This record gives sequence, structure tokens and C-alpha cells, in this order.
Amino acid sequence: MGRIIQYAPFLEIGGFLKKKTNTKLYFLVILPFLVIVFLYEILPLVIMILSSFKSETESSILFTLENYITAFTKLSYQRAIINSIRITLLSTLFGIVIGFIGAQAAHNSRGNFKNTFLTVLNMTSNFAGVPLAFAYMIILGNSGVLIMLAKTLGLEALANFDLYTGNGLILMYVYFQIPLSTLLLIPAFNGVRKEWQEANTLLGGYPLTFWTKVGIPVLLPSIFGTMSVLFANALAAYATAYALLMNNYSLLPVNITGMFTGDMTTRPHLGAALSVVMMLMMLAAILINNYINRQTTKWKGG
Repeated sequence: MGRIIQYAPFLEIGGFLKKKTNTKLYFLVILPFLVIVFLYEILPLVIMILSSFKSETESSILFTLENYITAFTKLSYQRAIINSIRITLLSTLFGIVIGFIGAQAAHNSRGNFKNTFLTVLNMTSNFAGVPLAFAYMIILGNSGVLIMLAKTLGLEALANFDLYTGNGLILMYVYFQIPLSTLLLIPAFNGVRKEWQEANTLLGGYPLTFWTKVGIPVLLPSIFGTMSVLFANALAAYATAYALLMNNYSLLPVNITGMFTGDMTTRPHLGAALSVVMMLMMLAAILINNYINRQTTKWKGG
């Protein structure tokens, strides 16, 4: 016992040196990842923010707010922001509602049906961009299969549907929002125990009572977390909208791209300001989601 006490300081020093060595080893392991994050995430973000405060006309001006003033006062950019928010919110709302129902169905199913359903979800969640726009053109375009069939059958509501509008974009956005929300919500249903549903039934409760009083409140953090992902996914979507409407419909991602790849002139500083505006919108959605999650956690604890 005395010898152990005698060598205790050396044991402590050895443990400290070992911990320090492990820390250096861990740092060396993650160093390539940190370099990639800095070069492709942090550095471009800082450069873009600094660029948004530079003037497009006066290169001698080091700091100006004219790009942000233009973004919020010029009608075309106001319309782009409003259209992006409208399409994003509507597609997120439809996506979360339908995805909730689909996730519940997938959770309750078993065997080959569940495997097939998950396979289809994975396939459709990756079907977006130009192929999705082309598929919708074939089906619901001016000479699409369903449009021509509706004209033949005299279905005026479908025959007069115009894909090349904001409503057409919403329909396309909802298509790729549904499988994403379903895949994100399926694991959350593991937190809803069957014993709770059985207790609700034994006490004479209806399924609607269970979901409004127990099920949905338990799933609220996952629902709002999924909604924030859907919001960011729809807000930044570019390829699908551009392939369908090009520059004929004002959207924030399309306008941003036009600032950097214009056929005649480019306006990178204004494009950087619009990019910052879009990031702030995403940040606001994340902060709102975090606030609701904290309030939900407090409500559960109370």
C-alpha cells in the first residue's frame, strides 16, 4: 500500500502524458476534415459575407449597404423573396402532413411491404432536379399525357392546369418533399409505444384522442426538426425550378445564380447579398425550430 502511495505522483503524470498524447493523435486524425471544412465551408462563407458589403459600381468604397437596400427595395428581388417563402412554406406544410401519414403507415407495416415501401421512398427522394422537371413536362405539360387525356374526356379542371406557374412549382416541390419527410419521420415513431395506444383503447379513448393528446406531442420535436430540414431543402432548390421555368418565374436561388453566371454582365456583390439573405432565412427557421423544441421540452417536463 505504501509503495502505491509512493508512486502515485508518477502514475498521475503518466496518465496526463497519455491523455495529452491521445489528444494530439485525435487532432491529427481530424485535421484533414478540419482543413476541408475551413476551405470549403468557413472561408467561402466569410468571403461571401465580406463581398456582400462591397459596391458594384464604386470599387473604392470598402463598406456599403447598397446591395442589401437593393435586395429589399427593388420589386423583382422582393417578388423573388416572397415567391421563395410562399413555395417553401406550402411545400413544407404539404410534405410534413403527407409524410407523417406515410411514416405512420411504414412504421405499422411489416415484412415485404415495408421493405418495398422504403425502397420506393429512397428512390423517389433522389429523383429531383432536371429529370423531375422533364418527367412533369411529359405528364402535366401543355401537351402532357394527363393534360391531353383530360381534354379528351372533358375534365376542364385538369385540362386547364398550367404547369409553368407557381402552382406547378409547388406540385413539383411537394413531390420531393414527401419522401424526404417520410424517411426522416419513420425513426421518430419508435418513440411512440404500443402500450400507450393500448391504454388509450382500454380507457375508452379514440385513435384521434391518442394522437392529439399523446402521439403528436411526443413527436413534436421530430416534426419541427423535419420541417426545418424541408424548409432548407425547398428554399435552396434550384435545378428543378430552373429546368422548368428558367428565368420566367422569380425565385431567390435562380436570381442568385443569375448574378454569377449572367450572359451579359455579372453582379457578384449583389448575388452575395441575396445569398446572405437566403442564409438568414434558413437561420431564422432553425432558430424558430430550436425555440419550439425548448418550449416543448419544458412543457413535457412540467
